[in-house]
Amino acid sequence: MSNASERGVHRDHSPLLPTVSAGVVGLSFLTFVLAWLVLFPILTPSTQLVGGVTFYDVFGLAMLLCGVALVGSGVASRTGYVPATPSATAGVTTGVVLGVLGFVVTGLFVSQTLGIDGPMGLGWFLAAFVGGAAVFVATVAPREDVGSTVPIGAFAVLAGLVVLLGVVGDSWTWNPSGLAATFSGDMAVPVVALVVSLLTAWAGAKAYEGFGARGRQLGAYMFVNLNAALMLFVLFVLIAFIVYRGLPGVLRGAAVGLGTGPEVAFGLHLPFDVPFVTNSYGLRNDVNGVLPAVFGTIWLVVGAVVLAVPTGVGAAIFLTEYSREGRFTQVVEIATNGLWSTPSIVYGLFGLAFLVPRFGNSASLLAGQLVLGFMLLPLVVITTRESIKAVPDSYRDASAALGVNQWQTIRSVVLPAALPGTVTGIILGVGRIAGETAPILLVTSSSMSPFPASRFVPRVLSGFQFTAQPPFVTNTELLQASSALPYQLYALITAGVGAGAGSDADIDPWSTALVLLIVVLTFYAVGIASRSYFRRRLQE
Repeated sequence: MSNASERGVHRDHSPLLPTVSAGVVGLSFLTFVLAWLVLFPILTPSTQLVGGVTFYDVFGLAMLLCGVALVGSGVASRTGYVPATPSATAGVTTGVVLGVLGFVVTGLFVSQTLGIDGPMGLGWFLAAFVGGAAVFVATVAPREDVGSTVPIGAFAVLAGLVVLLGVVGDSWTWNPSGLAATFSGDMAVPVVALVVSLLTAWAGAKAYEGFGARGRQLGAYMFVNLNAALMLFVLFVLIAFIVYRGLPGVLRGAAVGLGTGPEVAFGLHLPFDVPFVTNSYGLRNDVNGVLPAVFGTIWLVVGAVVLAVPTGVGAAIFLTEYSREGRFTQVVEIATNGLWSTPSIVYGLFGLAFLVPRFGNSASLLAGQLVLGFMLLPLVVITTRESIKAVPDSYRDASAALGVNQWQTIRSVVLPAALPGTVTGIILGVGRIAGETAPILLVTSSSMSPFPASRFVPRVLSGFQFTAQPPFVTNTELLQASSALPYQLYALITAGVGAGAGSDADIDPWSTALVLLIVVLTFYAVGIASRSYFRRRLQE
């Protein structure tokens, strides 16, 4: 008995299972990152590393090692060699996920590798159903330590052997029947590696905590973290790719030094000059730029915000604070949700049919501002209503107890508390409308060349004039057609990406995309700074 107790105590402190599981998680994460680098493609899978090893071999070996380690961990836990606290089953959800994976793998193998269709083309389906059902039973029937590791480990081993043996590799192609598409090993191997790495990381995290409730919690945490890392990685790669392709064109002819930039005011010049941003289009320009499009985009967004924010906030205040919950508010809520999900081309057609004829029957900056404002309005209403609803009723009760009327309470208590959420909604909306092309194409730039000269730079502030007749203020600049970065980028792409970028005077589409990205991120930065300011004021 004493020897058995000593062995049991020794097993309870054995680091074998956590060590192996941590190795599986780490190797899975590395495989996950490498797979995305190959897919984008930043890395070439056939590149030879040390000793002639390629990334195909790295993926295959990583999947094989993770699979063997997972199977060993599950068997060691089941036999009692390592301590664990597994549940009676891995769960139906896990069984369904792995069953779908088994269905897909079996179906592809039977239909594409063996070429079995069967009667009425359902032979592969029946085989795939049997394979998926078998994996489901193999996951749910045994104890959690076996059901969570052995099926995933077996799939990882199979995938690793297929890649290591060259069954799927550099020269492999797949032309599925009924699809006009060809899949190569450059795409198939990293995709399989992505799927395997997600599954093995999840199973390894469960094994690290000895399965059970803590294991499931860590597994879910690992899965969520990998997906968050995926989103950040995709965002970083997209931005980095646009910067890499567009920065040389943006910096073409740029100069830094005192007095080299354009004049700001009173004879003062900026200490830098970026002709691609500060120039317009002209035959005599050494470097053609996108200045009219930049100002057109800025004024479109500013006009939309000026229209949508006061209107949307006011509507949200009325619906939340003054109107009673009933059929009317339900109809308004359904309408705002529907308007937010309406495609932008529908807004553009509305502006073309309803607004353009009333503004001289020609495209104008004002029509574009109104259309984009209508697009932004539903999101402002939705987010402001939710932010106001999130303000505790105790704030209103405390204000009413001090003798403050309802409007003063809303203005001084409710709105300041709801402003961070409202600003967040405005940030999301601005990110959408700043890159819209269809409405701008139809109502703002339809009568204008995609590459306007400097005289078409919108000068909205200086265009205001007072008159003796209603509406007593006019602005001819708002009634003129204007270019915008999305419209100009669309024109460049339809002409062929890279077309017209052969000389220094040509406008590069990637550089235009980079400038558009900078403009949108600038609006984001202003919105985030505003939200942080209101949050600090609220905490004070």
